[in-house]
Amino acid sequence: MKFTKMHGAGNDYVYIDARRLDEDWPALSRAMSDRHFGIGGDGIILILDSERADLRMRMFNADGSEGEMCGNGIRCFAKYAIEREIVSPPETGLTVDTLAGVRTVFPMYDGAAVTGARVSMGQPRLDPAEIPVNLDPAMSSSQGPVLKYPIHPGNFRLFLAFVSMGNPHAVTYIDQPVGEFPLHNIGPLIEGHPIFPRRVNFEIVNRLDSGHLKARVWERGSGETMACGTGACAIAVASRLQGLIDDRVDITLPGGTLTIEWDGAGEVFLEGPAEEVFSGEW
Repeated sequence: MKFTKMHGAGNDYVYIDARRLDEDWPALSRAMSDRHFGIGGDGIILILDSERADLRMRMFNADGSEGEMCGNGIRCFAKYAIEREIVSPPETGLTVDTLAGVRTVFPMYDGAAVTGARVSMGQPRLDPAEIPVNLDPAMSSSQGPVLKYPIHPGNFRLFLAFVSMGNPHAVTYIDQPVGEFPLHNIGPLIEGHPIFPRRVNFEIVNRLDSGHLKARVWERGSGETMACGTGACAIAVASRLQGLIDDRVDITLPGGTLTIEWDGAGEVFLEGPAEEVFSGEW
């Protein structure tokens, strides 16, 4: 089986043209993603045919669970498909069928090479039932948005904002530098907290100014990742709703910086790099 490893701002996946393949994808993702005995990555992403878009993307996390959407992964998906001539370079954007819906990717070029992309990520969902999150009615209304829900993981007291970008996110703002926060201890407690029936992605954020944020992400099914595209979008939405940022914001994560645009209504747009690391055969 041929594969290509790619990353968007350090969020790395193993890409497979699976249009004519039938495998145990969860088991393969666990094996390939292992950073000691496999290729190493945050999961695998499959290129598939679609009946309602140019192509279909499936993504599996490092633990074998299937995710609905990956903002960094879809940019590399577009690079893979265009540079290998699976699809022609799109004039109006590449449409990609995902479990979160059809998303449109607008590639960015340096000559014939795709170096990044701008992605129409869809509208954020703020209703707790759609995220999903089961809230204590004594603490919060059942209607969204919920932006400061108290929770007590370990010895910490955090206030969470809930956003779905097709997958669930919980965002919190902290005063201490994000690099000093014990994410490897607190991340699993938030991801598996009983209020999240499908687990959750967890983001910790420092506000630098109205156009710049700094964050780290504990990704559901993969642990801490170098970046998370849907997570960056969720951070921007939660921040914009609370008046912390302008319509456009740069979010710096350990693997690089992603740019998000959202005017408080309508679709969220994500912009960032897409890079190929190496190809091989499994």
